[in-house]
Amino acid sequence: MNAFICLLSSLALALSAGFAVADDITGIAIPNQPKVPGVLRLHVRERQEVEPKSGEFEVIEGDIEWNASETAIIVCDMWEDHPCKMSAHRVDVMAPEMNRVISVARSLGVTIIHSPSSGMEHYEKTPQRRRIKAAPEVKSPVPIEGWCYLDPEREAEYPIPYSHSVVDACDDPIYAGDEKTSRRQHPAIKIVGYDGISDNGVEIYNFIEQQGIKNVVLMGVHTHYCVLGRSFGIRQMVRLGKNVVLARDLTDAMYDPRKPPYVSHARGTELAVEHIEKYWCPSILGSDLTEVIPGSADVKEPNTATNDE
Repeated sequence: MNAFICLLSSLALALSAGFAVADDITGIAIPNQPKVPGVLRLHVRERQEVEPKSGEFEVIEGDIEWNASETAIIVCDMWEDHPCKMSAHRVDVMAPEMNRVISVARSLGVTIIHSPSSGMEHYEKTPQRRRIKAAPEVKSPVPIEGWCYLDPEREAEYPIPYSHSVVDACDDPIYAGDEKTSRRQHPAIKIVGYDGISDNGVEIYNFIEQQGIKNVVLMGVHTHYCVLGRSFGIRQMVRLGKNVVLARDLTDAMYDPRKPPYVSHARGTELAVEHIEKYWCPSILGSDLTEVIPGSADVKEPNTATNDE
């Protein structure tokens, strides 16, 4: 009898959906992603200072394991257009691969949160937007800031320029000006099923707490701007006590090679990633999110052997 009860409990834990909260528009409960077994093995890369205050860092690599059902991917600001046309072009190139990665991760039980900032007007009536808004409010352990700026007590200055003006960071040969462009998410990145949509750090924190999310993957643009600084970005998620990684092959920096340190755009993005690896969190490759450890996706049956056997 005890073995049977254990089996039922195991099945209930593995297959039950996350609890749903009534939608404030329809009054009907919106179901959340089912919690299923499966363990991701992530190969992480970070940089540790050789000696305190030496300014010299060494690369440290290793493997960590995260339960897929306790992991969320946040897709940051992958807009369908941008005033900087070279930046918009690189998003066009990146979006199909990002969609492939999150599609596989979703099928493994990872929660997907789409965060195209200032684009919520396009999604207010969708179930994915309403799902996040319906999550009950949770008191955060630290304040959730509207923007998390560089923290001089924790990190050095950026290795590439940081500016509040697009023209200073854009690598268009001739910048056309601050035209108003669409903040809808790039159409190559699909929003489906149990996904959520929000550009608000408080809403996202409420949702991931409801879902029992302990681990957060950030991907999107721009690396040392929004990916680090948004209210749902790397700095804030680290301060909230989440385990955080950056998908380093699914991000892009806003950097103009005509500005210091006068390196290629690709190298500028690498420098921004290295800054994050030094001071905030490890990085991974997107492919780490596309498979679980063999056997970990199965429901474990209890040992029914008795002492007489």
